[in-house]
Amino acid sequence: MTPQLHAELLAGLKDGSIVPYLGPGALADVRALDDGRPMPATSDALILALNGGKPMAQKLMYEFPRAAMNVELKRGRAAVTKFLDATYGATRWTRAAVHDWLKALRPGYVIDINRDTQLIDSYAGVPHLLVLGCARIGGTDYRFKLFLHDGGDYTAIQPEEAPTGLPVLFKPMGAPHPEAGYIASDADYVDYITELMGGFAVPAFVKELRRGKRYLFIGIRFNRDTERMVMSDLIHAAANPAGWALIEQPTDKERRFLGRLGIEIVAAGLPWLLGTELVSC
Repeated sequence: MTPQLHAELLAGLKDGSIVPYLGPGALADVRALDDGRPMPATSDALILALNGGKPMAQKLMYEFPRAAMNVELKRGRAAVTKFLDATYGATRWTRAAVHDWLKALRPGYVIDINRDTQLIDSYAGVPHLLVLGCARIGGTDYRFKLFLHDGGDYTAIQPEEAPTGLPVLFKPMGAPHPEAGYIASDADYVDYITELMGGFAVPAFVKELRRGKRYLFIGIRFNRDTERMVMSDLIHAAANPAGWALIEQPTDKERRFLGRLGIEIVAAGLPWLLGTELVSC
């Protein structure tokens, strides 16, 4: 956790050799503009928000996809989509410090497993490609939707139409814009992860782009199998070692899992990464 490591990470993010991979912790400082409530991003916070602020049964509190599946079975898939649209599409939020920091860097490839629009907003006015994960749809083998932003508007395109050289924003769990769709319930994840392992959830040009990359995991924990399975497939063909994970107090389970993938744990928080706490250790 040295200034040298911080400089290496910053240089890699700028030149594209290191890919930021954002989890719920990247949104920890985000608040609603109307009432100051925190943005629900973590599993527990999403479950409480989905259930009107009340805890659900203990077995459902384990993980948001399980709780979302319960709501889907009782009230339909549209109920979960409506909740996520209202949370991330209709509510106005403050900006996350991480996203302002990334906006200044404008990396060429970013993975963001959150469902909000802050990453998309950071590239407004800049031509880029946006990949949104999707599940349980017919008429296509793909488990993603691809959009080209020309600096003003988004247009849905096919993978073979994607121009080269543009920044790529990959939001595997979906977003409310430019076309609402989410990976949320257990059924969504089963379909998405199956197709991810089969190679149908990642565009071919992204498969080429990601070869030999290293990753910086920001605001994500790896104690649950869902996050671990999604991540291990998204970083396929990574460099060896594969990168770094910012986790201040890692569990033994996280140490073992990340160690197998060649990912170094950096016991530091966001202030260190954002440059407000550069302390040599």
